[in-house]
Amino acid sequence: MTFDDEPELVHEAAELVRPYVITNGRDLVDDSEFSLLTLVTVAQEPPRTKPLDPEKQRVLELCAGGFLSIAEIAGHTGLPVGIVKILVSDLTEEGHLHARAPIPSAQLVDRQILEEVLNGLQARFG
Repeated sequence: MTFDDEPELVHEAAELVRPYVITNGRDLVDDSEFSLLTLVTVAQEPPRTKPLDPEKQRVLELCAGGFLSIAEIAGHTGLPVGIVKILVSDLTEEGHLHARAPIPSAQLVDRQILEEVLNGLQARFG
């Protein structure tokens, strides 16, 4: 006997189990290694290994175009940030990805220098 709402329940159950399955039940041990702004790209010479999980393959495809942040990868894949951090950690350890710290924000510039540059440009070009 089946009910009309049965497929809905199966779909909801799949969403609840999926992150656990993707990470093989693991947690990220050192969460400080990857922040939301950590930049990730494909390694120049990735190792040849067995076929990757679909989620890991998707991360590699996204990162093939250049550096992406952890937050961008999570947005494109629709996966929670914690799951993406675990996937990126695995791929980095296996040699598929290269991660680097985010670019630091610019230091504050001396206002006097900026005013002198502005005054010089105004004097020169009016």
